[in-house]
Amino acid sequence: MTRPTGAEPPTFYITTAIDYANGLPHIGHVYEKILTDAIARYRRLAGDRVHFLTGTDEHGEKIAKAAAASGQTPQAFVDDLALRGFRGLWDRLEISYDDFIRTTEDRHKRYVQEILQRVYDAGDIYFAEYDGLYSVGAERYVTDKELVEGPDGVRRFPGDKDPPEHRREANYFFRMEKYQAWLLEHIQTHPDFIGPAGYRNEVLEMLREPIGPLSISRPKSRVPWGVELPWDPDHVTYVWFDALLSYASGPVSLGMGEQTIGTAWHVIGKDILKPHAVFWPTMLRAAGLPVYRRLVVHSHILAEDGRKMGKSLGNAIDPEELVAKYPADAIRYTLLREASLGADSPYGEGILVSRLNSDLANDLGNLLSRTVSMIQKYRGGVLPQAQERGEREHRIEAAALALPGEVLRLVDDLKINMAIEAAMNFVRDLNRYIAESAPWTLAKSEDTQRRLDTVLYTAAEGLRVASVALEAVIPAKAQELRAQLGLAGQSYPLASAWGLIPAGTQVPGGPVLFPKPEPQSGGDAAPTPPPAKPKKEKTSMTQTPETMPAPQPAAQPTATAAPTENLISIDDFARVDLRIAEVVEAEAVPKADKLLKLTVRMGEETRTVVSGIRQWFAPEDLVGRRVILVANLKPAKLRGIESQGMILAAEDEHGNLDLVGTRLELPSGTKVR
Repeated sequence: MTRPTGAEPPTFYITTAIDYANGLPHIGHVYEKILTDAIARYRRLAGDRVHFLTGTDEHGEKIAKAAAASGQTPQAFVDDLALRGFRGLWDRLEISYDDFIRTTEDRHKRYVQEILQRVYDAGDIYFAEYDGLYSVGAERYVTDKELVEGPDGVRRFPGDKDPPEHRREANYFFRMEKYQAWLLEHIQTHPDFIGPAGYRNEVLEMLREPIGPLSISRPKSRVPWGVELPWDPDHVTYVWFDALLSYASGPVSLGMGEQTIGTAWHVIGKDILKPHAVFWPTMLRAAGLPVYRRLVVHSHILAEDGRKMGKSLGNAIDPEELVAKYPADAIRYTLLREASLGADSPYGEGILVSRLNSDLANDLGNLLSRTVSMIQKYRGGVLPQAQERGEREHRIEAAALALPGEVLRLVDDLKINMAIEAAMNFVRDLNRYIAESAPWTLAKSEDTQRRLDTVLYTAAEGLRVASVALEAVIPAKAQELRAQLGLAGQSYPLASAWGLIPAGTQVPGGPVLFPKPEPQSGGDAAPTPPPAKPKKEKTSMTQTPETMPAPQPAAQPTATAAPTENLISIDDFARVDLRIAEVVEAEAVPKADKLLKLTVRMGEETRTVVSGIRQWFAPEDLVGRRVILVANLKPAKLRGIESQGMILAAEDEHGNLDLVGTRLELPSGTKVR
C-alpha cells in the first residue's frame, strides 16, 4: 500500500454490497458500511485516489410485494427506504461514500440495457423453458444441494422463511457455464481474489461442480417491477443481473470509464457470496469488462449471547436507536474492533459500553486529558520544545514511525481489528510512558524542567500520531483530538513522520473526548459492563482470564547471572506433557473480548482449548497452525467452556505475541521434549 515518492496516486475503487431495499437496514448493513468506510479512509490516508460507492438495489419481486403490502407504489416505497432508511443512516455514521447509486436511476437502467445487448449480441444469452426450485427470498433458482433442513424438518434455502417454490416458466438464460473453467483458473492463480481464504475455498468447491446457465429474466406479466430487456420488453431483467451492474454503471456514469472496475474491491456479506464470486465475474468476462480486483467477504454479527439475531428472538439491534444513544465513532470503533471477517462475532450494548469505557474513555480519552491538563498547568498551555531525549523517547519515536506501515499491512490483510489494536497498543504505551516519567514529579524541581519539556512534547506528538492511525475508524473524534492539541483543521497522511507539531503551539484543550455512558433510570439505561476481574501476572501460556494485562515496558538489558530461585528438577519437567497440536477450528467466545475457542487435534484425539489471544489473532488465521499444547493440564472452565489444555506463546517487549510452534512438519500428537 505504499508507492515511490512522486508517483501518480492510483485509483482505488471500493464498494459495499448494493443493499436490497425491501426493509430498513439492520446491524449487518451497518457493520459492512463502517468496514468499507474504514478501508476507504485508510487508503485516502495512504495517498490513494479513492472512489467509494454504495447504494440500493430497488427492483424485483420481493420489493413489489413489500410495496403492495404497505399500500405504496414500488417507486414511492424505495424512495423512502433509500433516502431515509439507508442514506440517512450512513450520513449519521459518517460513511464517506463518493457516490450513492440506486438501480431505479436512469443512468443505471441505461447501462444495464447496454450490457444486456452486448452479451446478447455475443451469443451468450438464449431463450428456454426452465423447470426447477425457486427461492423467493434469494430471487433465484436454487438446486436441491443448496437447501438445508430446518428444525421443523422442512428443507429451505439458507436465510429463507419459506421453502422454495416449484416453478416452470420460459426465461432468457446467460451461458454462465461457458466461463466456469476460466473463473476456476483465475481464482487459483490469484490467491487474494477472494478473502478471507475460507471463502475462497468455498467458491473453489462450487466451481468443481457444474454451475449451469443463469436465468437472467422474468416474465413482465409476473414481475413488472424491473428493467426491460432491450430486445424483448415482455421480460424484465433478473434482479441480480441488474444490481451487480451498478458497480460498473456508477463510475461509468461519472465519466470514470469501464476500466475502473478492474481496480475494485467489493465488500459483501457471506450470504451473497455466490452471486458476487460466480455470477458477477462471469458476467464481466462475457461483457468484455475487466474483472474486479478483490472480493472482501465478512461474516455475520451475532447477538451478545452468541445467538443469531432476529426480531422473533427479541435480540435484534435497531441501528437507529443505537445511533441516537451513542456517538457514531463509538459504534464505529467497537464494531470494527470486535468483529473479524472470517468468523461470526457477538455484539451488543454491553460489549459496546465495555469497549467504549476501557479503550476509548480510559486509554485514549484519559491520555489526551492528562496530556492537555499538564501542558496547561506546567507550561501555560503552550507546547514546549523537546529537550533531552533518552532511550525511551527514541523507542516511542521508532514505534510511531513503524505504526503506519503495520496498520496498512494489517488492513491489506483484511485484519482491521488487529490494525486498530496496533494503534491502541501505541496509545497504551504512551500511557505507560507518562506513568514511568511522572511529569508531576519532574515539575517540582528546577533541575528536571528540560526533562519535563521532553515528556510533554513526546506525549502530545504521540497523540497526534495515534489520531492519524485511528482516523479511519473514529474520524470525527480524531479531528476533535487534534483540535484540543491546537491542530484544529489540520490533516496528516498516514506516513512515517515524527515531530510535526511545532513547539510553541497553543494547546486549548476541550471537553472529555469520550464521556462514559451514565446509567439512566427506567428501561433505557445503558447496560453496565461486568466488573473487571483482578489482573494476574503475565504468563507465556495463553489459557488466561479475558482480562489479560496490558504489555509492560521492557526491562533494560543487564548482564546478570542466570536465576537460581524456583529451579525445578528434570523429574518435575518430565511431568509436563507437551504435544504438537493442530488447530482445526477457531471461533470467538461470546461476551469475552480476549478469548478464542480452539478445537485442536492431537493424533486421533480432538480437544477444546480456550485461549486469551483474540486481540492478536483472527480466528481464520489460526486454522491449520501447529502449536505446542500442555496436554496434561487439569481442565478449567472459562466462560462456561471446559478448556482441556493450554497452548504456549511468547511476547516481545512491545506487547506483540506469537504462538510457540515448530518449523518441522511433525504430525499432531508428537511429544515435545
